[in-house]
Amino acid sequence: MDMQKQPLMATYVNDLSLQETANAIGQMIEARQQGYIVEVNVDVMIRIEHDAELRRITDAADLVLVDGQPLVWVAKFYGRPVKEKVSGSDLSLALCRMAAEKGYTMFILGGKEGIADQARAKMEAQYPGLQVVGTCAPPLGFEKDEAELAKVRQSISAVSPDIVLCCLGCPKQEKWIDANYRDIDARVFLCAGATVDFLAGNVKRAPAWVSRIGMEWFYRFLKEPRRLFKRYFVDDMQLFPLVFKYRHQRVRKGE
Repeated sequence: MDMQKQPLMATYVNDLSLQETANAIGQMIEARQQGYIVEVNVDVMIRIEHDAELRRITDAADLVLVDGQPLVWVAKFYGRPVKEKVSGSDLSLALCRMAAEKGYTMFILGGKEGIADQARAKMEAQYPGLQVVGTCAPPLGFEKDEAELAKVRQSISAVSPDIVLCCLGCPKQEKWIDANYRDIDARVFLCAGATVDFLAGNVKRAPAWVSRIGMEWFYRFLKEPRRLFKRYFVDDMQLFPLVFKYRHQRVRKGE
């Protein structure tokens, strides 16, 4: 399995399938290797362009995965295709399945009060043998409160999970992991965004065919138009000038 990264606009990504990614994480757990995985979609890519700290954290990640069909298209346009989109939600389900089979333990961090517990109940029912050994819904602004940060670190370390699904949203989850993961007794941290809501069943994912044609974002917009209008129709439009900015990454024929 080739674990080298390749350039994609302002960062570097791994060219891995969903199954290859799960296998790589399994290898990290078996080796007792501590690390973290970042998912990059259009929103994250734009943030990286303007946030040097987030860019550094992303570049230092053990795995950087393309989570968004538009970026899959950009990678192909540059002549550096990736095997497939590996979304945080799909990867989380694959990790639940793998954890149930191999006895790995999991911790869910994030979401509103009670949502992570709903996700735990659903996943443990769906994957017999899965051990979600803890959940935590930290209060708003906890990342600025050292006492609250210590509580979160202690709650995770107390159960020593193999996998931590970190569902705090970008860039909070990436920056929290970077600042704290070395002081926590856990193996692999996954930046999972809104995955906790999907796992709990509170937010319905787009049908697979909608995702395959790159319209999952529009499906989500139709579900929450007021909240997502600015993100998708204003902020994410910055992708087009960025594609032009990094046009030098395009592989020329014969290279």
